[in-house]
Amino acid sequence: MLIDSLGLYLVIVNILGFILFAVNTWMYSNTKSRQIDVVLTIISLLGAAPGIVIGILLIDRKARKDNMMSRVFVFCVFIIQVVVFMMLKGIHKEKLSFAFWEFFSQHKLLVVYLAVINIVTFIAFGIDKLKAVSHKYRIKIITLLGLAFAGGSAGGLLGMYIFRHKTNKDYFTTGIPLIILMQVVVVFFLMNLK
Repeated sequence: MLIDSLGLYLVIVNILGFILFAVNTWMYSNTKSRQIDVVLTIISLLGAAPGIVIGILLIDRKARKDNMMSRVFVFCVFIIQVVVFMMLKGIHKEKLSFAFWEFFSQHKLLVVYLAVINIVTFIAFGIDKLKAVSHKYRIKIITLLGLAFAGGSAGGLLGMYIFRHKTNKDYFTTGIPLIILMQVVVVFFLMNLK
């Protein structure tokens, strides 16, 4: 058989996810009800995150405040689903390891990178807070979230609460912890590659 039942399911659910994203994009610009984000959230959890990501890249690449939380959610779920799929396909060691400390002690360059990106992200949140207080040109939301996504999520979370900045925005209060979870899953996978 060319495609197994899991593969067939993933193809169907991702086509559905792509179509629902297209419908959602149309609804945002043409109707008053404007969205089916709850349906997209549920279907992304059911395996359609890749289809939705393709929809984002092909149909609506513009990130706005009203779609930022769903974008953060879908991209994190997408990466987690890729990792889970690879684990299900057996791309891991025989015995899984949870020795994070040992992994980081063996990869000192990664530790340096993470330290630098977290410091940069923390400082970016501080600068953005100063600019917000003085009503100056701000750092873009996508830049702050991008820094968190690139490994600076701990610095972003720390910056949010130390500077009391962006703590009322769900794409930060929920998004950054979700990014941290996604990054832990990725590190766990990297630790256990064959």
